[in-house]
Amino acid sequence: MGSQLNPYIGFNGNARQAMEFYHAVFGGELELGTAADFGAPAAPDAADAQDAPDAAKIMHARLDTPGGYTLMAWDVPEGVPYHPGSNVAVSLGGDDGELRGHFEKLSVGGTVTMPLEKQAWGDEAGSLVDRFGTTWMVNITQRQNQRN
Repeated sequence: MGSQLNPYIGFNGNARQAMEFYHAVFGGELELGTAADFGAPAAPDAADAQDAPDAAKIMHARLDTPGGYTLMAWDVPEGVPYHPGSNVAVSLGGDDGELRGHFEKLSVGGTVTMPLEKQAWGDEAGSLVDRFGTTWMVNITQRQNQRN
C-alpha cells in the first residue's frame, strides 16, 4: 500500500456533526468511533467506559469518499490545546466539475474568504472557512492549462 498523507482535523466536541456534514458533502463511507468504543478509562466512580467523562466524544473518525479523498477527525480531549483552523487548510484540487459543488456545499453556514473564480494562473480557485472552523482551499484546473 505504501504511505498516505491525510488531513486529521481536531474539533472541540463537534467532530461527529462535522464529519456527518462532510459525509453529506462528499458521500462515501463514514466510520465513527467514540472514546467509549475504544475503551476509554472510566471515571473512578463509573461502572464502565460508557460512563467516562468523554465517552461520547469522537476518538477516531474516517471518511473515505468515492472521489478518493480520505478525511479523518477527532474531538480534542480536555487538556490538549485546541486552535481551530488557523494554521492548516484542507486543499481540494483537480479538473473534476464536482469540486464546484463541494465548494458551494462546504460554504453553507461558513464564510467564503475568496470567491471561486478565475485566477491569474488560469485556474478557478477559492477558499472558505466552513461552519466548523476548518479552512478549505479549492483549485479547479482548467483543461487548457493541464500538462500532457
